[in-house]
Amino acid sequence: MNTKNLVLMALLVGVGTALYVVTPGMVNGMKPDFMLTMMFIGILLFPTVKETFLLSLSTGVLSGLFTTFPAGLVPNIIDKAVTGFVFLVAVIILKKVVSNIAMSAVLVGLGTVLSGSIFLSVALFVFGANVGQTFAMLFVGVVLPAVAFNVVAFMIIYPIVTKLVKRSKFNTAISQA
Repeated sequence: MNTKNLVLMALLVGVGTALYVVTPGMVNGMKPDFMLTMMFIGILLFPTVKETFLLSLSTGVLSGLFTTFPAGLVPNIIDKAVTGFVFLVAVIILKKVVSNIAMSAVLVGLGTVLSGSIFLSVALFVFGANVGQTFAMLFVGVVLPAVAFNVVAFMIIYPIVTKLVKRSKFNTAISQA
């Protein structure tokens, strides 16, 4: 791993954390996970197992530490780890297609649905978090709006990051394309 690439990944995670912390909760403390968007951008920039592991672990731990959802630490870590590697596999399989920003945005939306489903399943069914809402209510009330927020955020942030990366000497999947 290149030190400059680590710095860029840390900046992405840091910006995602800042956005996550200032975003107000929607239903029972759940909120759109902008850290997830930054993790997806990081995986698109650095589509390797090592970088995905690092991004998934750091994003999962930080979002777990700052979550307002009851018993949310471990579900966040599990959710980000699984989602990160599924997203990586999708990026590798769809390598030619993800160079298109619209297709990448669709992949981010699907990744957000996967992440929300895993988080809710682990939090509600494994850890028994009692939040007074059903899985379906939380999915419709939080996960689906989070998909919209994450896709819009991705469509705004990703072109900016790609332009900056192309101008710099970062060794990313975009600079090699």
